[in-house]
Amino acid sequence: MTKVVLISGSLRAASVNSAALRAVRRIIEQTRPSASAVSLPIGRLPFYNGDVESAGTTPAVAVARALVADADALVISTPCYNGAVPGVLKNALDWLSRPDGASSLTGRVAAVLSASPGGRGGIDAQPALLDLLDSCGAITVEHPPVAIRGAHQRLDEAGEMTDTEAVAALRELVDATFEAVAIMAEQRRSALGTPEPPRAPRTPRPPQAVPSPAAGPWSRASVTLSRS
Repeated sequence: MTKVVLISGSLRAASVNSAALRAVRRIIEQTRPSASAVSLPIGRLPFYNGDVESAGTTPAVAVARALVADADALVISTPCYNGAVPGVLKNALDWLSRPDGASSLTGRVAAVLSASPGGRGGIDAQPALLDLLDSCGAITVEHPPVAIRGAHQRLDEAGEMTDTEAVAALRELVDATFEAVAIMAEQRRSALGTPEPPRAPRTPRPPQAVPSPAAGPWSRASVTLSRS
């Protein structure tokens, strides 16, 4: 059974990023009944401190590490705070990347998306997050960026993301994530016993985002980013 851990970079109760991940969970439940998706509440983690780590990890850190270590993939949805990844998300990844040489992120498939009430959908935070995941040894999913603009307008009365366009983009990201998991599993079987861990093949694809309902058709040229 494929296990997916969902991580929202926002702590807000009515977070549009958390709503996007709830939609991801529903998509997984509907399309892959043999898979599971659970959320990791990163707000429970303390600030990373080497002294705290040396003294022994806290229960919240131990649970988070175990959850990620047992997962086949992560799906992370991040807001963009002042052009960057929120500190609470960076803090969580710092904890998960430890201890040195035994990171629960190493070899883990990781997909990234963002959501925002604004016109850019939080896309400016994605390149740094992808680079951070690469640095932690995760296998990032190659897929056109999913950046949900005007996200607050895509929620229903219950606060759930049910907008057709947004759900379609999330479904494609879920498909790409499970495809990457399957590729990695096959590569590990083929490379069994070799010292070098396999990495998922990377095929560049053009960026793609979910436009704001009021903005009209989205222009790729306006938000094209490079991960060079």
